[in-house]
Amino acid sequence: MAGDAIDPGIDAQLERADIILLLVSPDFLASDYCYGVEMTRALERHGEGTARVIPVILRPCEWHEAPFGKLLAAPTDGKAVTKFPNRDDAFLEITKAIRTAAQPAAWPAQKPTPKPPPSTAPTATAPRSSNLRVRSDFTQRDRHVFLEECYEYMAAFFENSVAELATRNKDIDADFKRLDATRFRAVAYRNGEERVRCLIRLGGFSGEGITLSYGRHDLAENSINESMSVVAGEQSLTLEPLGMPMRGSKGRHLSAEGAAEYYWDLFIEPLQR
Repeated sequence: MAGDAIDPGIDAQLERADIILLLVSPDFLASDYCYGVEMTRALERHGEGTARVIPVILRPCEWHEAPFGKLLAAPTDGKAVTKFPNRDDAFLEITKAIRTAAQPAAWPAQKPTPKPPPSTAPTATAPRSSNLRVRSDFTQRDRHVFLEECYEYMAAFFENSVAELATRNKDIDADFKRLDATRFRAVAYRNGEERVRCLIRLGGFSGEGITLSYGRHDLAENSINESMSVVAGEQSLTLEPLGMPMRGSKGRHLSAEGAAEYYWDLFIEPLQR
C-alpha cells in the first residue's frame, strides 16, 4: 500500500509466495533489483522446493543464459508473448501453465530436508553424459500437420502485419484476403497505386510446401517465385526455402515464425526501396 516500505514488503511477499512469476523482458534483465535481488531469492526458494518459479517470456531477449534459463518457461517453448499474432493465445498458454503448476499433484508431498554443509554434501546429481539426444522419427502425418500449422500461422501473421502496415504509414493502403482454405492474398498500395501483390499457397507444386507468387489479378496459378518445403531434422521439423529470390536463403531451416517473417520480407521489400 502507499506509504509502505518497498523492500520489506517485496521480501515478505517473496517469502510467502508458493508460485513466483518472472516477467521476462530486456528491461527485467537490465534491472539490478529485479534480476539481482528478487530473482536470486526466488531461485533460492525454487531450489529449496518451497516455491515454484515460472519464467514468463513477455518480449524477445537472451534469457536462456540467465540463471533461470533451464527452467521450463511459458508460453510454450519460451516463445515471447509479443511474437504471437494473437496475444490472447499467448496469455491462454501462460494461464494453463500456471494452473497446472498450482495443482497439488505438482508439489512434493513434504518439504525437502535442508542440504548438509558443502564440505559433506554429496554430489547433487549422479554423473551422466550430456550426450543423450537421439533422432526423432517423423511420420507423413507429422509433416502434414506441421505444414498446415505453419500455413495457418503465416496467414494470421500476414493479416495482422498488413493491418499494422496501413496503420503506421499514412500513404499506404493494404489488403489481406483468404481466397479459400489453402490460399491467401496480400496487396499494398502507395498513394492509391498498387506497388506489390502476392499469393501464398499451401501445398504448391510438391504438395508438401508453401509457395509464394508475385503478380496482378490474383496471379497465375502455374507460376511461383519462391517455395518452402518441410525438412525433418534430428529433433524437429522445419521449413527450408528453395532460395529463388533471395541469395543465401537456401539451406536455412525456419520455424513457422521464421518462415512467415521470410515471406513478409519478400512482400514488403518493394515498398522499402
